[in-house]
Amino acid sequence: MATFSIVAGLLVLLMCGIPVAFALLGFGLVLLVLGGFSITLAPLGLFSSMDSFVLLAVPLFLLMSNILLEGRVGQDLFAAVQAWVGHWPGGLAVATVISCAIFAAISGSSVATAATVGTVAIPEMTARGYPRRFVLGLLAAGGTLGILIPPSIVLIIYGVITESSVLKLFTAGLGPGLLLVGLFILYSVIYALRSREYAPSAPASWQVRQSTALRAGPTAALALFVLAGIYCGWFTPTEAAAIGFAGAIFVTTVVLRSISWSGFRAAVYRAMVSSVSILLIVAGAKVFGKAIALWRVPQNISELISANVHEPLAFILIVALVLLVIGLFLEALSMMLIMVPVLAGSLAVLGIDVIWFGIFFVIMIECALITPPVGLNLFVIQSVGKASMRDVAMGVLPFLLIMLFSVLLITLFDQIVLYPLTLL
Repeated sequence: MATFSIVAGLLVLLMCGIPVAFALLGFGLVLLVLGGFSITLAPLGLFSSMDSFVLLAVPLFLLMSNILLEGRVGQDLFAAVQAWVGHWPGGLAVATVISCAIFAAISGSSVATAATVGTVAIPEMTARGYPRRFVLGLLAAGGTLGILIPPSIVLIIYGVITESSVLKLFTAGLGPGLLLVGLFILYSVIYALRSREYAPSAPASWQVRQSTALRAGPTAALALFVLAGIYCGWFTPTEAAAIGFAGAIFVTTVVLRSISWSGFRAAVYRAMVSSVSILLIVAGAKVFGKAIALWRVPQNISELISANVHEPLAFILIVALVLLVIGLFLEALSMMLIMVPVLAGSLAVLGIDVIWFGIFFVIMIECALITPPVGLNLFVIQSVGKASMRDVAMGVLPFLLIMLFSVLLITLFDQIVLYPLTLL
């Protein structure tokens, strides 16, 4: 009964519109007081949540992505990819997906990916006869790759919560990330071939291909260096974030000369606001996590699941359905910080790999990014494309089904996630 009351109480606070960080922190304090536990656990929890070397990667990756965003590297990447594959069937759509994947590997942010690539791709694709709903849906879904393809801020935070290896999570995210890219490209090509409104693009000249490749080359090289450094063990994810930040400054100021002093200040300010928001939620979740652990909520839920759910597939199905429902009114990071501490204890009982579960969880919360009414990517694309929410939501529906199909694939064939770990 206490477990149900705690879960219901938190949901009521969130549905009343109280910011997630303050709802978690405030409710955690109330639970500590009602349970007769020491209130000093709250400041200890706040301090321990911030005292994390791994978590330092979050503001550094945000600084890197915002500086590159302000330096207009998204336009350079899209132009280069378009020059090479734009003449394929559905070439602009293919270029959009590939650009989203590359920028996702640079930024680790879904919103930044959708906004950056969407600004360039929407007018280009609509001018080539792609139906507007398809374009809006493709950009909203393509942006979600930002929290799956490494380096991913959400995977870093999952690693902190579950005390898992961030390197293993990054490695496990590669297979499903490339799977989603491939499925999006396949659907885009089939859609273009069957569309009567689509107008093919003429092949770009070799001069255009070379010039755009040279322009996008430094940014692509930076992304490859950061990823290679992480996977080859040259530096930790946090050190990679610092190197990426320094590299972003060098690329945009020295090589491309595409960022001004005012643009640099704007990028730092946006990164600061995003970092503070994320870290406040993490701090609030830490206090709430300590409180529910003392109230034995995770243990009670684990016992309830072990008594009633005996098959891992049944557990995965239940979690997927719960996430789809909760995703209607909670954003991605909040879902992770609230749900993972509660569910983590059940993974060992059912024999579910914590790394695999992290990738599954991330894809499911990707779905939350493109489901109304709280799908952040929907609002971003609605704003960038000056479209109605109905058009964006209808356009993204096929891609949502593709993402759910990818969840089915990694559930039936878990080696898509786990096999790369054997290469470490």
